[in-house]
Amino acid sequence: MVFAKAPTPGQVKTRLISALGEAGAAQLHRQLAERTLDTARAADLGEVELWCTPATSDAFFAACAKQHGVSLRAQGEGDVGMRMTRALARALAEVSAGLLIGSDCPALTPEYLREAAAALGDGNDAVFGPAEDGGYVLAGVARRAPAQLFEGIAWGTATVMQETRTRLARHHWRWRELATLWDVDRPEDLVRMARAE
Repeated sequence: MVFAKAPTPGQVKTRLISALGEAGAAQLHRQLAERTLDTARAADLGEVELWCTPATSDAFFAACAKQHGVSLRAQGEGDVGMRMTRALARALAEVSAGLLIGSDCPALTPEYLREAAAALGDGNDAVFGPAEDGGYVLAGVARRAPAQLFEGIAWGTATVMQETRTRLARHHWRWRELATLWDVDRPEDLVRMARAE
């Protein structure tokens, strides 16, 4: 499951607008989302779904569905935690495990996704891909997550992964963390992305 926002200028990658302008930040968001879909499909782990916000009706999402062969789902209401809980629960209603990734991590590879899937197949209840900024670029579960796992987290802060660890331990979940990756949020990340190309 790939989470993505509609690439509306002024509403995506807002911390990059000072460097790229509203249209440039929206274009970068489009490119990162498409790159993520390519990565997810290349991992060949099963059906890839694009979870859209605010709705699936944006022309960009329709183009992604056609070009990348993915199905579209609406993220629905609520904060990121509520939407993650909903998406992961829906995945587990159909398959034995689900992986959820954001759309702004150019360091994500098919091998990384396969490693995450293997971790879930190895008896872990969950798997996470930590991000350098304190959040995470990937969350996966092999059992239904209690709502409290992602509820009330201060999303977008440096304490997201640590708070999640605390909650996982409180619920006696077994989890694995993969290598820490970086994502594109700030102007300095643009330089790093250019070097990595």
